[in-house]
Amino acid sequence: MQTGLTEFPLFDAIVGRRARRFGLGMEIPSGPLAYRSGAEPVPLSELERSILVAAGTGVTGWSFGVPFGPDRPEEHAHYTQRFTGRTAPTAAGIGTPMLFTTDDSGTYLTNTRDLLPARPRQATGNRDDALEVMVETVRTHTEQLSERRLDLPAAPPHMLEPNLWMANAPGSTLFMPVGDASEQVLGLMAMALANGNVLVDDIAGRPAGDLAPFVRSGLLQEGKRIPLTVLQQMAYEANVTELAFMGHNIMLTMQAMGLGGLYFNGLNRWSVLGAFNQSGIEGLGLRFVHDARWTLPNPVGLDGHFEGLCPPYVSDMREAVNIFVERKFGPEGAYDPSTPGAWRDTKAIKQGVTPYSEEFIDCLSEVAQYIYDTYGKFPNTFTTMVLSGYVQAVHLDTDFYDTHYQPGAYLPTHQDHMERWHADGSQA
Repeated sequence: MQTGLTEFPLFDAIVGRRARRFGLGMEIPSGPLAYRSGAEPVPLSELERSILVAAGTGVTGWSFGVPFGPDRPEEHAHYTQRFTGRTAPTAAGIGTPMLFTTDDSGTYLTNTRDLLPARPRQATGNRDDALEVMVETVRTHTEQLSERRLDLPAAPPHMLEPNLWMANAPGSTLFMPVGDASEQVLGLMAMALANGNVLVDDIAGRPAGDLAPFVRSGLLQEGKRIPLTVLQQMAYEANVTELAFMGHNIMLTMQAMGLGGLYFNGLNRWSVLGAFNQSGIEGLGLRFVHDARWTLPNPVGLDGHFEGLCPPYVSDMREAVNIFVERKFGPEGAYDPSTPGAWRDTKAIKQGVTPYSEEFIDCLSEVAQYIYDTYGKFPNTFTTMVLSGYVQAVHLDTDFYDTHYQPGAYLPTHQDHMERWHADGSQA
């Protein structure tokens, strides 16, 4: 592992973070900052890429979950979907994101969301050893999807015009964190229903399904109501926040490593995910569902790799809810007493959490199926797979900054990067 990386001060990374777009091999064709790099593009090494992947989605031990809920005051709260602790936080421990990466060597998918750590915290003892464990973990859980870079045309509507000269350029590495809104929404719906809230379709002005039987039984309380649009907006915000934290962790680590690049959102998410496949632009190859009621198609998952809890991956939303519940209470699920956790008496705490009743599963399924039947997708107010921003990493062309900027435009780590990381001339 690279000596000194884990010693870089966090505050230096925070105050030194900048969008440094100009990498080796790039060109700004005109204007006051016109410049053509005198070097060829230099891709990130596999180690450099793996360290940044670990910064974004590395496993760091067990999370502490949501410890208490008023609906079950004598038990540990049932809200958490995953107790796997990762480098970026996740709302209510639902933890849906995966990380796509592309560079000159191909396109990759890293999935660490369901790992079961061996101990509460990875970063014990030597920090370099802890980083090495994180890197080996993401390597083990990364699969190569293709042997080529993401085929994203450098032209509208696939990119915003200010990004055409540099986005996804040769030598760059593009990180694309994606969240699953279907599971995020089910998680928040389960929390809301468990606390007696009636979910209301505020677009149509009616309850979200036949909820009267659940009011009569006392599972739901007529006086407690939550609009679906509000709940789904909360889920979307949670997804986007998680993805942004992943990106920011990558950006801070880039400062310590001495890599250029930026966090940005000027790429068409539909193009990146694969909505233009029929036009020969494969993108990441996700499956899209089309409906005449929608302006844009809906990305629902990557077949066999990252599938949303909604049709066409399930027959109906009852099946989706059953999978959601199994992930929480089934074998190796969040509350399986045979799996480890962060507590002193993990087995007793997990055994004390009561699985959802059939009535509760019926209620959650009723609302979920109502949304799908009424609007043709789940969730209905935004895309099932959420991609909100990107991080691009490059080897910085310091000559460009020396030519056009005042001293201090980059950090000592950028100045020394090639000597520290590629002293033997290797790019492996």
